[in-house]
Formats: sequence, structure tokens, C-alpha cells
Amino acid sequence: MVGEEKMALRNRVTKSSEIPEKDEDQRNLTKESLETHRNGQLDIKQLIAKKRQLAAEAEELKPLFLKEVGSHFDDFVTNLIEKSASLDNGGCALTTFSILDEMKNNHRAKDLRAPPEQGKIFIARRSLLDELFEVDHIRTIYHMFIALLLIFILSTSVVDYIDEGRLVPEFNLMSYAFGKFSTVIWTWCLMFLSTLSIPYFLFQHWAKGYSKSSHRFISTFIHGLFFIVFQLGILGFGPTYITLTYSLPPASRFIVILEQIRMVMKAHSFVRENVPRVLNAAKEKSSTVPIPTVNQYLYFLFAPTLIYRDSYPRTPTVRWRYVVMQFTQVFGCLFYVYYIFERLCAPLFRNIKQEPFSARVLVLCVFNSILPGVLILFLTFFAFLHCWLNAFAEMLRFGDRMFYKFFTKRFKSAAMLAVFAMSAVVHEYALAVCLSYFYPVLFVLFMSFGMAFNFIVNDGRKRPIWNIMMWTSLFLGHGVVLCFYSQEWYARQHCPLKNPTFLDYIRPRSWTCRYVF
Repeated sequence: MVGEEKMALRNRVTKSSEIPEKDEDQRNLTKESLETHRNGQLDIKQLIAKKRQLAAEAEELKPLFLKEVGSHFDDFVTNLIEKSASLDNGGCALTTFSILDEMKNNHRAKDLRAPPEQGKIFIARRSLLDELFEVDHIRTIYHMFIALLLIFILSTSVVDYIDEGRLVPEFNLMSYAFGKFSTVIWTWCLMFLSTLSIPYFLFQHWAKGYSKSSHRFISTFIHGLFFIVFQLGILGFGPTYITLTYSLPPASRFIVILEQIRMVMKAHSFVRENVPRVLNAAKEKSSTVPIPTVNQYLYFLFAPTLIYRDSYPRTPTVRWRYVVMQFTQVFGCLFYVYYIFERLCAPLFRNIKQEPFSARVLVLCVFNSILPGVLILFLTFFAFLHCWLNAFAEMLRFGDRMFYKFFTKRFKSAAMLAVFAMSAVVHEYALAVCLSYFYPVLFVLFMSFGMAFNFIVNDGRKRPIWNIMMWTSLFLGHGVVLCFYSQEWYARQHCPLKNPTFLDYIRPRSWTCRYVF
């Protein structure tokens, strides 16, 4: 009995000693549960903060997408924000953050530019209008222009049938504008062959002998002098002389003069981009002289770019159906411009009364010329900068199709002023040669309103009022250009001079001519 009592007493002591240990475990368990609860609350708060950050990131992305396509991407981002509200764990949020960062980087990559010493970087990318035409709303605008062309064709046919009793259009204006086309063809062949051979031969001869020459400055000066003579004398003066001597019509002159300007810039770019490479090779005493092959130069002459590179991004195949479609649209725009002149421009100037040049005549002419001027602007942009360049890019498998995306906030004021002045001079030269008179309306607009609004746009003014003012001035400016040049053209046609002097070519005849259309 005594042993059993001792054993029972020992068990009670042991159990009493275990009770505090169990209480301690219970307390630890309670603390862990509280800490877990607190950690859970922290995780929820972090998740809520991430959700808010995600919403802010997505809202920040909205203007980027709206700038590209508009509401097409806005719906996508809005849905992304709504889905972020149902996220239940941080891993999904982090994954979404990485996607948003990748989307930001991709958008910034579209404006990829090389350092100034490297020039433009060519990357494989689609044309901006090709991307926009995949959006139904943008394509609807394209269909509206086609419908307007059909209306022009129908109205012209109806008027011709009522007034002259014929249904088949004669296209007299177009046949006149593109007359003497055989002269255009052989003139272009001469320009192309000279541009292909002379600049390449001069550069090759200079590059091979530069590193070995003991009179590098004299060699460079002589070759540079010959190149300037070619640019100004042969390629500069020759086509201009042919267009004036053979009295080519306006459209035929435009083809020759614009090709002349293009080849001058191509030859300049080829020399400008390759001369520093030869100089660096000579400075580093390299045994190999970096001279491009004839095939590389030939490819550049037809490639839709004015910046020479030895190679460009290439597409794997040629989509000939796409090429045919682009050339079809070019011819469609050509007929579109013809019908604009036939239905909107010619009647406007034919209805001008026999009265001298006055403010009333000028104001009516300008405002009546705005609509056809704007249509011609859009059609010229679409036909050349999109269709024509895309057709040649596709045939040459040229990968970078961003022909008309311009750099922003990149040039200093002096450089921008020089670019505007040079552009104004070149445009005015083309118009003076093609129209056979000097009337610097476009030059004045370029150097005044055009430059002013260019500085305004590049000065960070992004409010809608500035954009509206820019488009208003652009539309009004094209109305002024079409009005002034058309009035001067008709004045010189109906008030010819028997023995014109040089001053007669630069003196506006529309200010003094009284004529009846």
C-alpha cells in the first residue's frame, strides 16, 4: 500500500508539472495563430497595394495605347484593370506587373533611336497605316474615300452626258499632263546610269588610294570636287535643261525633277555614310578598305530609304498580291486627283469673272480651294509615302516599313531651322521648274507658319487647342497654295507675252492679267 501511494503521488506531481508545459504550448500556438493572422492581414494589404499599383500602371498605359490606335486598345486595358480586382494572390499580380513592364518596353522600342554618331537603326516593322487599317474604324475612313471617288466618277459622267452627250470620259487633262512620256523614260535612264556609275567610281577610286596616298588632302579635294561637279552640273543641271528644252508638261516634269532630287540625295547619302568608314580604317591602319559592293549600292538606289547601309532587315518572301494592291491604289489616287481637278478646281477658276486681282477674288479663291487642297494632300501622302514605297519595299524585301515616322525633340533649333530652309528651297525649286514660273508662296508658308507651328509642336504643347490650330493652318495653307499657283497658271495661259524677259518669269502675272476662262 505504501508503494502504491508513492507511485500515485509521483504521477500527480508529474501530471502537475506537465500542465504548465501544455499551457506553454497552447500559448505558443495562440501566438503563432495571431502572427499568422497578422501576416495574413499584411499579405492582404500588400495585395491591395499591388492591385492599386496595377490599376495605376494600367491607367498610365492608356494614353500610350490611345496614341497608337485609340479605343481599340483602351478596351483591352480597361478589361485588364477589371480583372486585376479579382486577383487573390501576389504571384498573379507580379506576373501581370512583368507583362505590363514588357508592354511598356515594347512601346518604347517603337521609338528606338541610335546614338547620334550611329544614325538611324533599321528594324523589321510594319507600316503604320497597315497596322491602323486592321482597325475597323480606321478602315471605314478608307472606305469613305473610295465612296467619294465613286461619287466623283458618277458626277463627272452625268455632267459629261448632260452637257456633251457622251458617257465615256476623255481624260484630256491627264493625257496633257503626262505628255511626252518617252522623253521622261530616256531622261530617267540617263539619270539612273550616271548616278549608278559616277559616284560609285569616284568613291571607290578615292577609297583605294587614300590610305596609300602621301597627299591625302589633295586627293580628297580633287575627288570631292568631281563629285560636286557631278551633283550640280550633270545630275543637277542636265534634267532641268531637258525639261525646259523639250517643254515637258507639268506631270512629266514632276517625274523628272522629283527623281533628280531623289538621286542627288541618294548619291550624297552613299558618300556621306561611307567616307567616315574609310577615314577610320586609315586611322587604325587597317589592311582592308570598307568599300561597298556594286550590288549593295544598286539595292540602295531602289530601296525606300535615303540613309545608306550595307544591309537592311529583310522579309522572308515577296507578297506579289500585296505589291499589285499597292500599285493599284497608286493609280486609284492618280485618277482621284484627276477627278478633283476636273470637278472642283477647273470649274472654280473657269467661273472667275473678268476682273482684276483683288482681295475679294483672293479670299473667295482661297476658301474654295481648301477642300480640294486637303484632298490632294491626303491622296499624295497615301499614294507616295504609303503605297508606292510599300510596293518597292515589298519587291525588295525591305523590312523597315516605317517611312513616315519622324523623330521628335531630337534636333536643336539651328538644325531644325536649316532643315526647314533646305526643304522650302527644294520644294520651291521643284514647283518653279515644273510650272515654268517662280512664285514663292510655298517658300513663304514654309518659312513662316510652317516653322512657327513646328517649334510650337516640339515645345511640349500637347493641349488639343494646339493640335486644332496646327490642322487648321495646314488646311488653310494648302488652300492658299492651290489658289495662288492655280491663278498664276491660268493667268500665264491666257495672258501670254510675245518676248518675255527674265523678270517676266518671276513677276506674278495674275496680279495684272484680266482674262476670261
